[in-house]
Amino acid sequence: MNSLIQRWLYIDILIDWKDSEFIKIITGIRRSGKSTLFLLFQNYLKENGIKNEQIQTINFEDANFAHLLEWKALHDHIQSKLVLDKKNYIFLDEIQNVADFQKAVNSLRLKKNVDLYLTGSNSHILSGELTTLLAGRYVEIKMLPLSFKEYLCVYPFNKTIQDKYADYIHNSSFPASLEFIKEQQWNNDRIRLFLENIYNAVVLKDIVSRYNFKNIIRLESIIKFMFDNIGNEISVKRISDILKAEKISIQPRDVDTYIDAMLTSFILYKTDRYDVRGKQILKTNAKYYVADIGLRYYLLGKEGDEGHILENIVYLELLRRGYKVFIGKVDNAEVDFVAIKDGKIKYYQVAHSIENQDTLARELKSLSAIHDHNQKFILTTNAGGQSFNGIEYINVFDWLIK
Repeated sequence: MNSLIQRWLYIDILIDWKDSEFIKIITGIRRSGKSTLFLLFQNYLKENGIKNEQIQTINFEDANFAHLLEWKALHDHIQSKLVLDKKNYIFLDEIQNVADFQKAVNSLRLKKNVDLYLTGSNSHILSGELTTLLAGRYVEIKMLPLSFKEYLCVYPFNKTIQDKYADYIHNSSFPASLEFIKEQQWNNDRIRLFLENIYNAVVLKDIVSRYNFKNIIRLESIIKFMFDNIGNEISVKRISDILKAEKISIQPRDVDTYIDAMLTSFILYKTDRYDVRGKQILKTNAKYYVADIGLRYYLLGKEGDEGHILENIVYLELLRRGYKVFIGKVDNAEVDFVAIKDGKIKYYQVAHSIENQDTLARELKSLSAIHDHNQKFILTTNAGGQSFNGIEYINVFDWLIK
């Protein structure tokens, strides 16, 4: 690839936290751009006076660094290369591969001339002893594949916004898939092979090997079920019953274990329900969304429900914008998303298209049942610039790229 896709959302976060006492930990699904973010930020450092010898980068999936997969060897290697009278910027990629890595990390963070950056493709990087050692001393930066706005910034073809969106959800939002298109190396087989490699890496490295699952067929059946039911209420008993009907025997508690493994690998995201009137999180009937719709298409061989796909895209965008996101419950009605940030709440309904007054009335109903003064929105592909009793009716493509 000849160029890097700039990820300013994340670069700006790293700039804000640069030279602070906090360890910067970037988490997210494989191939979402974490390693590239390191390169982009290192370019920024060099452009602002930092010398090459002040920067150390180690990718623990590179066999050249196999001798550093033990914490003391890693610690001593980094320490031996520190420039003593200047700030040193240490980048450790896929740190979870190092045995007892938290010991090296904790020691390095104590050094006044070290600014430490880590990545991990599994949320267990922030569990156990590390969180105990680093309590209050790290910031997690949750990285997702390309937003629709980022995708359009480098998309090379002159198409309608609808066609660009179709490519975005079909070919995937992973940066490398867009790089194939930019470099005119694109074809369906290449994209499918790329997505297959991501899927296999997540399943085999981040799920099977970590959890020591023996029955991969059962795991993949649950993954396919979850991917096929984005935006639907899910119960582990229902999954267990459906799989049993397909001659795949599994107990609900084991379904829970498989789903937790998917969540920790960042291939799947869970969204709890929120009682709008009671202002409390509910523990039942959660919904789930996937990290990338193109990966879903690869696995299922179909795009499926346009409404739930758009809902998935909006959900991920709200996460990028720093919101905590819930499914809203208003009496017997539901609001697609309750988005909370800095103590402020926004409500969103998502509909792929609204073709008539009956559909509009249905989408307005649950939002109209909310009587507080927080902002309320309907996002759809065929609207824009209208308002109904304080509910803003917005074209979703305009919202995604603002």
